[in-house]
Amino acid sequence: QVRLVESGGGSVQEGGSLTLTCTVSGLTFGDYVMGWFRQLPGKDLEAVSTISKSGGSVFGSISTKGRFTISRDNAKNTVSLRMNSLATDDTAMYYCAAAYNEYDVTLTSKSRFTYWGQGTQVTVFS
Repeated sequence: QVRLVESGGGSVQEGGSLTLTCTVSGLTFGDYVMGWFRQLPGKDLEAVSTISKSGGSVFGSISTKGRFTISRDNAKNTVSLRMNSLATDDTAMYYCAAAYNEYDVTLTSKSRFTYWGQGTQVTVFS
C-alpha cells in the first residue's frame, strides 16, 4: 500500500512560517521525484516545488521562490516544504506527490505524479 501523509498545515499570521512534511511508505522512496502542489481557492492544482531523487536539483515556482524551500531525507522517506514570509495568497490546500523517474532530474508537470497525499490545509490570515 502506497501512502503519502502530509502534516504540518495550519493557520498562521501573514509573515509567519510553517513547515510541511510528507511521510511516504509503500514505495522505494529514492526512486521518485517528490513534489509539493497546491490548490488555491477556486483554482486548479499548481506546482509549488519539486525535488530530484537525490535532492540535488529543485524546481520552485516563481511566486514562492526565495520564500519556500523543499528538502528530502531519503533515509527517513520524507520530503518537507519550509514556507517563510507567508502571505494571504498562499492560502491553499497543499498536496505531496511522487513521480517515478529513471533520471535524477526534477519534474514539474502534475500529470507525471502518480501518487498523491490527502492534502493539508494552510491558511494565512492578515
